[in-house]
Amino acid sequence: MARVPVCRAARDDRRGDRRSRRGRVAARRLALPALERLGRPLIEDIAVPRSRLAAGGWRLAAGGWRLAEAARSIRAISERHGVPIFTIAHAADGNLHPIIVVDPALDRLPEANWEAAGEIFALALRLGGTLTGEHGVGVLKRQWVAEELGSSAHVLQRRLKEAFDPLGILNPGKSL
Repeated sequence: MARVPVCRAARDDRRGDRRSRRGRVAARRLALPALERLGRPLIEDIAVPRSRLAAGGWRLAAGGWRLAEAARSIRAISERHGVPIFTIAHAADGNLHPIIVVDPALDRLPEANWEAAGEIFALALRLGGTLTGEHGVGVLKRQWVAEELGSSAHVLQRRLKEAFDPLGILNPGKSL
């Protein structure tokens, strides 16, 4: 798999001819099936809010290249814990998808994977982002969501979910 700097890939998505754009879209669509050949992918997402992105490029108003910093940090987390993590992004909206690949023969997530996931979520918050840009809060993020939201907002969201889904049939087993 080729390693493409996050900022360059994001900028290039709108440039070039139609054929090269189609090629990039095809490569992006083939990434997950390629990772599935390595094991069971746990698809996660973190995001840096778009309001923090400067208008003309990828430099954040607070300074620094946060998306690239996140990608580098995720790679370091992967190496530190010995956990395979591959990051796919549609960075124009601030989303990064760190995908943790787990041995499908395992019946539960190894502790190293939990620790790596926790560091990724803490990284998102430290960079002024969020635990989820689009996928919501499921099994893996459940224990971190209260940290981001605060207890009052977390309770409110749970009450809203219960009001709209009193039988618990919408996205069963998930946190929010």
